[in-house]
Amino acid sequence: MKKKMITSLLALLGLATACAQQGPYEVDSFTTKSGKTIKFYALVHSSIRIEFDGKEIMIDPVTKLSDKTIDYTVMPKADYIFVTHEHHDHLDNNAIEQLSGDKTQLITNERCAEMLGYGTVMANGDILQLADDFTVEAVPAYNTTDGHQQFHPKGRDNGFILMLDGLRIYIAGDTEDIPEMAGIKDIDIAFLPCNQPYTMTVEQLVNAARMVKPKVLFPYHYSQTDMSGISSQLEADGIEVRIRHYE
Repeated sequence: MKKKMITSLLALLGLATACAQQGPYEVDSFTTKSGKTIKFYALVHSSIRIEFDGKEIMIDPVTKLSDKTIDYTVMPKADYIFVTHEHHDHLDNNAIEQLSGDKTQLITNERCAEMLGYGTVMANGDILQLADDFTVEAVPAYNTTDGHQQFHPKGRDNGFILMLDGLRIYIAGDTEDIPEMAGIKDIDIAFLPCNQPYTMTVEQLVNAARMVKPKVLFPYHYSQTDMSGISSQLEADGIEVRIRHYE
């Protein structure tokens, strides 16, 4: 009954959804209030492919992680590539080269732009209007736990909030449940990380979800962390949790 109620609520909010398997990847589809379709492809770990109204958007694309390889040469060229920070499971020059065409725009932080030699730089708090129906805001992503702060120091890395035809998507990047999350509002879909020692514990992920209050939550970047109990912990909060192959 609870699941039916959440599905009905999403539909009323203009978040008509579907999930399917397309090739080797799970695909979640959302329909905006004006009828445009947004598809999320679960590639691996923190790599997400987004299709929106004829545009191709890539988040932290990497070609190889552990025993999984992604062939970006069989995918369309990206209109936009977002890179949250410099670590090898987020910044991969081979993947960027495979996805880049004449019109591709790379958006990242200052450190990654320095390493690559190009890119549109966004710092925490910056907002870019990329199209009439596409806005992006860079938000903080960092560690707070003693002994972990060197992994993602405050002020260096980005999370991103994408607004596509009114749909607000929070892609947190590598972060813990930082105080700034309490100021992130009206999120329809959130991607929150969960693995130790680099991002959040399961308890921190649940706390972060309760601060952000997305309608739909995709845990990602979780490696071997057990995600099975998160749905039940957030059920009373009215947050629909979708577990996909973001190991």
